[in-house]
Amino acid sequence: MDATAIGGLRKAEVHVHLEGCFEVSDLVTLAATHGEWLPRPADRLFEFSSFDNFLDFLSWSCSLVRTRDDVHAAAYRYAERAGRAGVVAADIIVNPTHWHPWHDNLSGLIDALDAGFSDAEVDGLPPVGLCISVLRQQSSTEAVELVDALIELGHPRVVALSIDGNEAVAGRTGARFAEAFRRAGAAGLGRTVHAGESSGPEGVRDAIHVLGADRIDHGIRAIEDPSLVQELADRRIPLGVCPSSNITLGIVPTVAEHPIDALRLAGVPVSVNTDDPAFLANDLVSEYAICAQMFNWSDDVITGVAQTSLEACFMASQRGLSTGALIAGNRR
Repeated sequence: MDATAIGGLRKAEVHVHLEGCFEVSDLVTLAATHGEWLPRPADRLFEFSSFDNFLDFLSWSCSLVRTRDDVHAAAYRYAERAGRAGVVAADIIVNPTHWHPWHDNLSGLIDALDAGFSDAEVDGLPPVGLCISVLRQQSSTEAVELVDALIELGHPRVVALSIDGNEAVAGRTGARFAEAFRRAGAAGLGRTVHAGESSGPEGVRDAIHVLGADRIDHGIRAIEDPSLVQELADRRIPLGVCPSSNITLGIVPTVAEHPIDALRLAGVPVSVNTDDPAFLANDLVSEYAICAQMFNWSDDVITGVAQTSLEACFMASQRGLSTGALIAGNRR
């Protein structure tokens, strides 16, 4: 299957951060509009010295998004990106801790994002659900307060509670956030957890057994524990895998050594995703193509991975898009 056919394949994206979708041109414009200096020249803006430096940059980027129109534009542009890749539904991660101008106005942030995504849908672009994320460095109290605020708000655009951040720095965090995720699940929100990236298999186990994860973001280091791989396969817990991101961050040395295909062959539901596409200079079609070429995926395998992405997508389920025929060229 060539890139054109992959682009026409109905699929979902379930592991992508809105904070990682700002292009250099977006940030240059926002900085000029709001009278802010760039931290380094535009041609080096996406150079990072460490993962923590990268996270700090996300916060700087989002600090430039100060008005409702700024937020609306960011949402709409992601929907455009998704539509170009043949995405028919997406779950996008938004971590409020990065969005400093909106720290005291979560409902305003969600409302502005909803307006952007709603306008995009009117224009024929795919529906996008919000996975509102806890930062691993936050306290259990802060996490519970976030969940309670989401439950009180009851916004239909919010489809899940997420958790992200630096696993290596925060350590095992499952117990700290167990109550927040319990409340989210009881309220009918999906639960998706970053784990098994800088943490090993123990992070994935915590996500499943302590946080009740419906989906794992990354999860690739589960491959180090055959019993865990079997559990993921038996329980059909999907992994939202981001191959290029894992290689860029040094989690996996090369595409050839990436465990996505070994996990798939072991029966684990895997999908292909971009993570932070602007910063990584990738897109969803190229991620599929890289895997297809490296692992010699047949058209049936590629179609099966796309089907898995729809089955793993909270927004696709909400809109009734998670089942049905998947045919190259058949968009919505």
